[in-house]
Amino acid sequence: MAKKFASQNDMEEKKISFTEIGKDIWAFTAEGDPNSGVIIGDDSVMIIEAQATPRLANKVIEKVREITDKPISHLVLTHYHAVRVLGASAFKAPNIIMSQKARSMVVERGQEDWDSEFERFPRLFEGYEQIPGLTWPTTTFNDRMTVYLGKRRVDLMFMGRAHTAGDIVAHVPDANVMFTGDIVEYHSACYCGDGHFNDWSNTLNNIRKFDVDAIAPGRGDALVGKDMVEAALKSTEDFVMSTYRPIARIAQGGGTLKEAWDACHAECDPKFSDYAIYEHCLPFNVQRAFDEALGIDTPRIWTAARDAAMWDALQG
Repeated sequence: MAKKFASQNDMEEKKISFTEIGKDIWAFTAEGDPNSGVIIGDDSVMIIEAQATPRLANKVIEKVREITDKPISHLVLTHYHAVRVLGASAFKAPNIIMSQKARSMVVERGQEDWDSEFERFPRLFEGYEQIPGLTWPTTTFNDRMTVYLGKRRVDLMFMGRAHTAGDIVAHVPDANVMFTGDIVEYHSACYCGDGHFNDWSNTLNNIRKFDVDAIAPGRGDALVGKDMVEAALKSTEDFVMSTYRPIARIAQGGGTLKEAWDACHAECDPKFSDYAIYEHCLPFNVQRAFDEALGIDTPRIWTAARDAAMWDALQG
């Protein structure tokens, strides 16, 4: 390859923030790295997202133990990506929940995704030796599931395809707070390499209907207040469609992947080049948008070898 993927050069540790976004509900964020969430119930704690490794998961646990000694009873995984799920063993949660579709994607492409992301994100996978293997849920659901942490209710819902085909959100009605996973980002690029561009806006509108007071996005700062929530929903939609439209024009007109890459840069650089992981996401986003524009509905499985071949084609 002519040069490395952008995130292979990103080796600087990020500053952690731990923000209360509703009563006994917290967002763990780290300057554009994958976020986690904490929901404290009457007798136990639910964690949203497991991080990439047990080493990183323990950073979340350290923050939890600063505010509560209640046991961690539930771990919710919004989708199957390795950087979200492979730290699960550290939480020792008896209940691990994801959508049935997300579980099927672990079966179909979980190991390939692990191998691919391991090459893309060396910093996030420091301490990978502690990962015991692929993360499997103990419980799955299709459209909706409710969990009670004592009297506190958490609704887990499939809102539509977006970042992946199996994305779910977690909504806490008593605080009107939502954890969206990577369906919503804030000042961070959307990774669309396994995404569904033409469904994403409708899924965002389904989230918008809840009129929540706060969101913990997949990456970026916690979104507290309706104005900040709406700004993030709009910017996420703008990023997704600004990526897709110029690529679709090239793909459907018989152009090359490299031409689509150039067109995407021309459209997106002025608005998004300062977003976290922007340069990392773009090559994968371009390839997936190119495929979707040509009618490939199910994202092709990424492997380390496919990553390298795609990158070489774009550099050429």
